[in-house]
Order: sequence, then C-alpha cells, then structure tokens
Amino acid sequence: MAGGIRDTDDLADNHEINVTPFIDVMLVLLIIFMVAAPLATVDVNVDLPVSNATQAERPEQPVYVSVRPDLSLAVGDDDVAPGALAAALTAATGGDREQRIFLRADRAVAYGDLMGVMNTLRDTGYLKIALVGLDAVQAPPEAAAVPAAGAAP
Repeated sequence: MAGGIRDTDDLADNHEINVTPFIDVMLVLLIIFMVAAPLATVDVNVDLPVSNATQAERPEQPVYVSVRPDLSLAVGDDDVAPGALAAALTAATGGDREQRIFLRADRAVAYGDLMGVMNTLRDTGYLKIALVGLDAVQAPPEAAAVPAAGAAP
C-alpha cells in the first residue's frame, strides 16, 4: 500500500522546552525598551562649566535689597520707594558701585518682577548682584518643598 497512512507511532515524545516563542518575546521586549528608554530621559544639552572656586567670605556689613510679596522694596531694614532705590543704595554703599548687593525676594514674587528689580540695580550701576536663598539643610521642611509643575501654590 503505497502512500497509505500508517497507524504506527514512530515519533518519540519530545520533553524539551521550545524556546523559540521565549526568544521572540524577549526580542520584542528588547526593542520596546530600546525605543522607550531615550523617551523616558530628559535630554537637555547643557555644557556645564567646572567650578573650583572656594566659597566667598561674607562681608561684615552686607547690603540687602529685599522684595516683599506686595513688591515693596527695602534696603537693609529701611523701606524704600521703587523710584528711590538708587539713592538708598548710594547711601548704603557709600557710593561704591563695586560692592556686592545681596538680593532676596519672597517666594510669592514673580520672576518677571524680580528681573525688573535686577534691571533697576544694573541701570543704577550695581553689577555685582548675589541672589540669597535658604540652604536645603537649614530650610524648614515646608520651605524646602518645591511645588510640582502646574500645581497651584
């Protein structure tokens, strides 16, 4: 009987694991991770300079310019009208335009308003401006917390 179906079972049972589907799944996962990994990282090309400067010593009589939440200004402990900032700084520094001005602002002050005060300082001739902030170690826990982007303060 040529071409007939044989009833005998010549094939032996194969007890080995078929790894082909396992390899296919691993290759698909590898491709997914290769595509998703660059998308998950923030990639901003910034060439940061290396600083080996030591911490500058604080002057004995620093000149502080403070910006309050209502945008009122103070030089040291004295309130100053926005138009009188130049005269108050000249009196506080003795006319020394090379003296560093320490600028501190309340957290509620908008960035544009702070830049306006910095522009006023620059127009007055004070180019050495230091921004004052709290150290993360010394700050109270509620001050160290940074609100999430888009979150209401």
